[in-house]
Amino acid sequence: MAKAFTKEDDDLLEELGVEVETKREGGRTPREERIIAGFEEIQRFVEEHGRPPQHGQDRDIFERLYAVRLDRLKEQPEALELLNKLDHQKLLSGGTPTGDASSDELDDDELLAQLGADALSEGSVEQLRHVRTATERREAEEIANREKCEDFANFKPLFQQVQKELEAGIRQTRSFELKAEIKAGAWFIVGGQKAYVAEEGETFTTAQGRTDARLRVIFDNGTQSNMLMRSLQRALNKDDAGRRITDPEAGPLFSGEREEDDQPSGTIYVLRSKSDHPMVAANRDVVHKIGVTNVPVKQRIAGARLQPTFLMADVEVVATYELYNISRTKLENLIHRVFSSARLEITIEDRFGQPAIPREWFLAPLFIIDEVVEKIRAGTITRYVYDPKAASLRQV
Repeated sequence: MAKAFTKEDDDLLEELGVEVETKREGGRTPREERIIAGFEEIQRFVEEHGRPPQHGQDRDIFERLYAVRLDRLKEQPEALELLNKLDHQKLLSGGTPTGDASSDELDDDELLAQLGADALSEGSVEQLRHVRTATERREAEEIANREKCEDFANFKPLFQQVQKELEAGIRQTRSFELKAEIKAGAWFIVGGQKAYVAEEGETFTTAQGRTDARLRVIFDNGTQSNMLMRSLQRALNKDDAGRRITDPEAGPLFSGEREEDDQPSGTIYVLRSKSDHPMVAANRDVVHKIGVTNVPVKQRIAGARLQPTFLMADVEVVATYELYNISRTKLENLIHRVFSSARLEITIEDRFGQPAIPREWFLAPLFIIDEVVEKIRAGTITRYVYDPKAASLRQV
């Protein structure tokens, strides 16, 4: 049994240059007080969370530090003897240490260095500054570590199309919600850039029992990132300006799909002109005005012969489609975008002799207009534009 040193022995050892750990008032050495204080922090954590601290990169840095500290305490006989009467939560008697308990010392700075955190400030571990978990650092790196997208030329038209649809109101931006689905084909705004999820890998389960997947995300500045779905999700949630871009949806448009609570929005109308203008007369069967109105079509075309928008001539109603629960302006912009390459370039003099350029007349056969209406009904029209040379719709 080790002999206890007397006061005289301590003085002698001190003169010989041997450091002696003296007991303070209350009978405890500074080291013992540090052990007790560190254990009390663990106890407070358990009281607050209802469980012992656990290891894991997704855990808070304080919890990880407490978990390593608890493991080391369990392996030190001196600590077990000292803390036995204080352990009313039975933390030292249960479980097998799982952390790195290779050192007998319980230095918080050392533990934090092993956990990848900055050093402590003066005092308790709760005063930790500038700490990020390894998970947080990895997520930040995934956002920042982008590489050049070698095949960006294939994606650039998609970004341009989405921008046009945003400007036309066909797509909207919405605040990102945690439950919002991230999948291939989805669009977002993160870090001030539009982001397109081009590919989604196989879904897997993380060590924490959560599902995740590797994504290929293309950004509008010509870069890409192979990031985890949950990393993108967290980046969007942390970004105050993070948004999701909605899919283009036509909604219930036509009378055949009307439900009891649907609200009428207006009518798509297709007109044929009776003008004797040489260009119109030569192409009468394919020159059509396509518009949207919220008044009866007969009322809309009354006095057509006096209005440049109707080519200063009477018109014939070729087709109409009733609308429900949809923005007339947005739909009209969508239709005009599809047919923009076939717009009739014509100048008409109004009744005062002033030149006017009508914008809603197109060189498009009626069967193509019907096809466009069907794709609007199906919600797929945003993938197409009209090709006047081939007289058909083509995908973009």
